[in-house]
Amino acid sequence: MSSVYIGRLAPSPTGLLHLGHAVTFHAAFQRAQSENGKLLLRIEDLDTQRSKSHFTEAILEDLTWLGISWQPPALYQSQRLLLYREALKWLLITGQIYPCHCSRKDLAAMMHAPHEDTDDEPVYPGTCRPALNEQQREKPFQPDINYRFRVPDGAVIHFEDKNLGHQSFTAGKDFGDFLVWRKAPNNDPNAGLPSYQLACVVDDASTNITEVVRGCDLLKSTARQILLQRALNLATPAYFHTQLLTDEHGIRLAKRHDALAIRTLRQQGLTPAQVLQTAALRMTTVTSDS
Repeated sequence: MSSVYIGRLAPSPTGLLHLGHAVTFHAAFQRAQSENGKLLLRIEDLDTQRSKSHFTEAILEDLTWLGISWQPPALYQSQRLLLYREALKWLLITGQIYPCHCSRKDLAAMMHAPHEDTDDEPVYPGTCRPALNEQQREKPFQPDINYRFRVPDGAVIHFEDKNLGHQSFTAGKDFGDFLVWRKAPNNDPNAGLPSYQLACVVDDASTNITEVVRGCDLLKSTARQILLQRALNLATPAYFHTQLLTDEHGIRLAKRHDALAIRTLRQQGLTPAQVLQTAALRMTTVTSDS
């Protein structure tokens, strides 16, 4: 891992940034500055149905308005599919993933990053999980099938979060086998897409990220990603999970909260400092037991 601090911003262009994004991205910016390091920008645009170019433009404008800068050029996940396919190939060869025949409807909630408007994915019941001796037999890639990572049941994943302290999750209990690849339309082997978990791990490693700053709703995703890093022989960066922000009803902020979008607050005449101050008043802590 690089001795130089390298952080990243990783927004998804599926809506406008809100107060929660402001807090997390500003924290990432401050930590990179305090370490005299670099901050990269990665646009997570793999959701082809919801990702829009005008949201990307709005993201760039809002970040700049907040005074957050990064080292160009911006990276786009949609342009990095070859890297994800190489990682998938390794997981297949080493027998750490298996085909999942569950329907697209069943998997829909698991395809989007948990920091979107969806909740953390439920523990997979093992519907398609093969016996271990069967899974270890190398099989050719099937483009018409989704793939899941087989978690080592009972393994406890520990990590020290630089903001929230010690974290511990048990594979098979706190989370189950998770999706790493979505089948391609028309069985095209070159058109499938990685899940959030796989793409994130590959990108963080390929850009030498030394610390990941993101919301604490992704604590379980960190445990999953640590397992993927081990499976792919990749370094594990440090993690700093920020507190969550809620609306006036105590509900976690999401992109549907247009009234608390940075763009909306800008139009109301708030300054960047006022936006960050407003965000600080809405913070709430989420622990690994939540």
